Amino acid sequence: MSYYNFSEEKDQVKEDEHYMLLALQEAQKAFESDEIPIGAIVVCKNRIVGRGHNLTEQLNDVTAHAEMQAFTAASQTLGGKYLKDCTLYVTVEPCVMCAGAAYWTQISRLVFGASEEKRGFTTKGNNLLHPKTLLERGVLAPECAQLMKRFFENKRG
Repeated sequence: MSYYNFSEEKDQVKEDEHYMLLALQEAQKAFESDEIPIGAIVVCKNRIVGRGHNLTEQLNDVTAHAEMQAFTAASQTLGGKYLKDCTLYVTVEPCVMCAGAAYWTQISRLVFGASEEKRGFTTKGNNLLHPKTLLERGVLAPECAQLMKRFFENKRG
């Protein structure tokens, strides 16, 4: 007979929130640089191996999304292109391009904060991720959404 371990689930939630707070710190860097405030962290075996925030304006590169920056950093740190034992934490639901990149990295888990109703990959279906990638949504969603809201209010104001 097996028993469900609520303690393990609680520990995972705490861990996810911890790393999402670090992704929010990355998003804050983007905010302060007048970039769309999205941040990402790649964690492998409880170690941060990559981090990034949007740099599309600074680099004049439409592909310089937070996730792409974090994937590149993680691959360089680990010395390989596959991130099978890693988790991506990103403050806002990835776009189709970043979900495709996540597919090619074969990342084990993707955890995002705020949903993106217009450009998020789930509007096109969850099958954009690698079949073995686990998806977790809504971690610290209000905090992640608030930073985006503040950014666009400032743009309009």
